[in-house]
Amino acid sequence: MLKILHIAPQNYAGVPYDFYKMHNACGDTSRLITFHKNPLSFPEDICLELPLPDFSFARLWRKKKMRLRESNTPAKAPIFKPKNILESAYFALNDFLKQNLVEETIEKYNLNEYDIIHFDSGLDFYRNAKQAIKWKKMGKKIVCCYYGSDLRIRGLIKEVDAISDLNITSEYDHLYLKNGLEYLFYPYNVNELPERRRHLSHKIKIVHSPTNRKYKGTDLILSVIEKIKKETDIEFILLENMSRDKVLAIKSECDISIDQVGGTMGGTGYGKAGLETLAMGIPTITNMTEEYESWLPENPFVVANNGDELFLKLSLLISDEVRRNDFGIRGKIWVQKYHGYESVNKRLFALYKKYNIV
Repeated sequence: MLKILHIAPQNYAGVPYDFYKMHNACGDTSRLITFHKNPLSFPEDICLELPLPDFSFARLWRKKKMRLRESNTPAKAPIFKPKNILESAYFALNDFLKQNLVEETIEKYNLNEYDIIHFDSGLDFYRNAKQAIKWKKMGKKIVCCYYGSDLRIRGLIKEVDAISDLNITSEYDHLYLKNGLEYLFYPYNVNELPERRRHLSHKIKIVHSPTNRKYKGTDLILSVIEKIKKETDIEFILLENMSRDKVLAIKSECDISIDQVGGTMGGTGYGKAGLETLAMGIPTITNMTEEYESWLPENPFVVANNGDELFLKLSLLISDEVRRNDFGIRGKIWVQKYHGYESVNKRLFALYKKYNIV
């Protein structure tokens, strides 16, 4: 039996929590420590509930860094560096202020007893990675798992990267950003979803649930939906800033889902939102490069990479119930086959063996 600890800044889309649940469901022992509470009410294991800087200057600074990254998208993941002396001082102060809480948490939950430490997003408790370095010296195996904008925008934390035994990702475009990354479908338990409910309305219901409009191409999607409405009587549902239970309940009554099309800095492919609707048997539209589309095994998605393609694919799905049902059935089967706990755990264990972690 392995003892596997996950450290994550936040329970992003519930993915770190799904890894934690998968380990325990498959016979290992796992805990998940998150720094900040998820604002969308995803479940937590152990949350330090550290405050996120949300004053006006902090928000402006994050937006500025985002614009800089968008205007200069790297071919390879950058190495993180503080942008100036103020940012450097902020990280040093932040590390100092949280130290007592981190040490108390490690002692309270016996975290030094864990054999494998997953740093989700490649981020330690401390920006200088001193706890990761300490665990490495104690003989712990270090795994970094990258999920999304961590590599695209922030980049690598060099101190963590230097001691990592295994680097994995669930994002196809990351494979080009960092050498040596191993792809792993993230685990998903379809049993947590509500039953698909057939609505009584004569209108086709189309749903889109972005966590970040810019990443998901929401403005483009809205413009296409307006064109569709001029030709067809549909109902479009935009879900934002709602609890996950409510989002899932609404999705369960929809006929078509749009994950992302034409967004910037969000990569291509699909996220947790797309996986949820696939698992409920709802045909799901997303964008993919040609390479990704051909690489993804038994690709169950409806692919649309721009506004014209989205309009065409939506029109076909709206007018053809058989097509919708076919994509829905394929999607449910695919999620269980590639994202099910047993499948993902088997692949992860094979990677552990490959990199001498077990």
